[in-house]
Amino acid sequence: MLVSNELYKKSSKTQKIRCEICANYCKIAEGHVGVCRQHKNVNGELFDESYGIVSSLSPDPIEKKPLHHFLPGTFTYSIGGFGCNMTCLHCQNYMISHEYDKYSRGIKITPDAIVENALRYNCKSIAWTYNEPTIHLPFNMKTSLLAKEKNLKVIYVSNGYYSDKSLEEVLTFVDAFNIDLKSMSSEFYRKVCGADLDVVLDNLIRIYSEGKHLEITNLIINDYNDSIEEITELCDFVVGELGTNVPLHFSRAFPHYKMNDISPTNPEILFKARQIALEKGIENVHLGNI
Repeated sequence: MLVSNELYKKSSKTQKIRCEICANYCKIAEGHVGVCRQHKNVNGELFDESYGIVSSLSPDPIEKKPLHHFLPGTFTYSIGGFGCNMTCLHCQNYMISHEYDKYSRGIKITPDAIVENALRYNCKSIAWTYNEPTIHLPFNMKTSLLAKEKNLKVIYVSNGYYSDKSLEEVLTFVDAFNIDLKSMSSEFYRKVCGADLDVVLDNLIRIYSEGKHLEITNLIINDYNDSIEEITELCDFVVGELGTNVPLHFSRAFPHYKMNDISPTNPEILFKARQIALEKGIENVHLGNI
């Protein structure tokens, strides 16, 4: 599927094109793909190689996203794709985001079929989840607009690593976000995730300022982002730059993918994180994987 030319730029000097779907701004040579491995330069045009191909489809309780304060008690129709624009060493869904060639098979489906499935299962929303949805922007935008015609809400479970242009598009059709704020350390984002923390923080501020429903998840990893100082800094960011009404989820990490040497997060640090958040005035604090 050819990507809208508003989401990439051609070079006047080389055959490379600059993808502007996410904040990596990949410069892609002819016949090659970007970081996400989903977008390819074909004769100087950007193509979405996995348009209409998903990894998973499932009706889920909305609280599983996790969204605890948006349509609570309802089901959402979850759709996952392939690939990711980050390279997190602790990825919980690495079999579809990084190593799908080894483990996963694609499911071909149309936007209309997704919406029909959601209605059949009496879901009140659809959720783009399991892998980073932004890298499939053309497909999930078309599907989401059809869903909204049927009075379904649209959810993004995301790492928040959008380009300015893609976020502008996403804000036109997404009703609720759960953004994974992985750390308050630029070094963590650079070394563990291959990304830029400041981009995520700026996008969180933009999402909140647009009045979208926003919840934040922080996966706490022993010896990486579990210090009291960093947890306090994260809570201060939520209170100072967003609002005390933004629900915050602290989640427990387990050994996975390229972080098989870590131990499961000590539950006590999650309890402490919750206490810090509540003392800072955050109204709704939840613990996950515990």
